[in-house]
Amino acid sequence: MWPSNELTSRLGIDVAIIQAPMAGGNTPALSSAVSNAGGLGSLGLGTSSVDDARAQIAEHVKSSNRSLNANFFCHDEPEQTEDRSAAMRARLQPWYDEMELGEVPLPHAPFTTFGAEHVDMLKTLSPKVVSFHFGLPEPDLYQAVRETDAVILASATTVSEARWLEAQGVDAIIAQGLEAGGHRGTFQGADPTAQPGLFALLPQITSAVDLPVIAAGGIVDGRTIAAALALGASAVQIGTAFLLCPEAYVHPAHRKELASARDDGTRLTQLFSGRPARGFRNAYMDTFEPFEADAAPFPTQLSLTGPLRKGAGESRVGDVMSLWSGQSASLIREMPAADLTALLVAETNAQLSRLAKR
Repeated sequence: MWPSNELTSRLGIDVAIIQAPMAGGNTPALSSAVSNAGGLGSLGLGTSSVDDARAQIAEHVKSSNRSLNANFFCHDEPEQTEDRSAAMRARLQPWYDEMELGEVPLPHAPFTTFGAEHVDMLKTLSPKVVSFHFGLPEPDLYQAVRETDAVILASATTVSEARWLEAQGVDAIIAQGLEAGGHRGTFQGADPTAQPGLFALLPQITSAVDLPVIAAGGIVDGRTIAAALALGASAVQIGTAFLLCPEAYVHPAHRKELASARDDGTRLTQLFSGRPARGFRNAYMDTFEPFEADAAPFPTQLSLTGPLRKGAGESRVGDVMSLWSGQSASLIREMPAADLTALLVAETNAQLSRLAKR
């Protein structure tokens, strides 16, 4: 049933809307606003230090006593990064020269994968929901998270990944369609360009597993929520639509792109981080598109591109920064997060009523 069901009861929320955990774009102000409005607010903590993650969770708790989804990355730690980044460093050097930034730095990992320190933090802070991107933690860490009694969610981009996650005992699966903005949750090595869009993926996953499935990718309004529900979703996860909310941390250049988005304005790239992610095309992506294979392993590629973002002047920062967005950005609206959550519920109710009368 919409807007509440067995999954919303487990998550401790009133409506089946999850604000996507967008690392870098999330703020405790955004997550708490959505949670207070009855949805599930999320914090994307994959790129945060443990201390920063702890501070963000504590800030959310100050503003909301409702459920929180704490999200983390489960990527492989990169190896042989200097050798594997040599080609990309050489290609980036002319851009560094143009901006007078000196030599392209040697690669380093700007953050770590989910580890024991994260588990210790979760044991102390006990968020209601913990979710993972790029698979799951190592078995001992995963078991330790389960013992905190958190509801565990994880992303799947194929039926095979969904079945694997079910076998590991997750509580619900996030079906991430190809339309979704930001990083693909792929973890079994599938070609991301061959993965299905949400409305092809979702019914296949709901048919393949016995767990609640959360639809993610291209969900921006009541029409798309109703469509996901019709295909078997127990809830929806929405990212891009929340990026124009004042509570989101979004650079002005990024907001400008979001406000003028077209249906053909995004594509997948691994040029920013070393893993496939969807964002708006810009000069950096267009210039280095032929050299995708030269990207350093995730997340060390970020250490090569980071100085470009910091060194670009105001007029050029949009040319070099990652402007993550899903394919439905042209349909998003600018308003406070609580108002957007309420509007999405109202639109979905209206859409379902119209469909029932046909």
